[in-house]
Amino acid sequence: MDRLTTIWAWLGRRAENILALLLFSMFVTFLLQIVFRYFLSLPVGWTVEWVTIAWLWGILFGFAFVVRESDIIRLDVLYATMPRPARRVMDVITGLTVAGIFLYTLPASWDYIDFMMRERTAYLRVPYFWVFIVYIPFALSVALRGLMTAWAGIAGTGPTFDTEMSAETHDYD
Repeated sequence: MDRLTTIWAWLGRRAENILALLLFSMFVTFLLQIVFRYFLSLPVGWTVEWVTIAWLWGILFGFAFVVRESDIIRLDVLYATMPRPARRVMDVITGLTVAGIFLYTLPASWDYIDFMMRERTAYLRVPYFWVFIVYIPFALSVALRGLMTAWAGIAGTGPTFDTEMSAETHDYD
């Protein structure tokens, strides 16, 4: 089991590295865009295209493989005021709803992504399949997190991230 934990931690660090590389490439490409447009008077379109693709991948890949449950920002003013049994019911309903929606739309999403193999981006000429394929692990991750939330509500273990406890850890003075 220790070997599996070690491999899982290593994969998590590699996912963080990939996300960092995407952010770095966005920054460098943005600087190149400024140099080409304003200093060399040669506007180039591929920079905007790459930043857009890297941003899309950064958000979806990051949520699927890097973001921990405790990192997610929640607006849970109503949720925090509810008694524990009501919160459990809300966890089950919202978890199953989110998982159901993402799993239900997965085949149609895959059909669209597969169809987009025919089309290419304007400047980089990358098939749109490779631009949008990151949505599949993102959707599976969201569905899995929804199922985990529902299970936590059923089992009574509650949310992984407790607002009341975490709010006390911040210094607002």
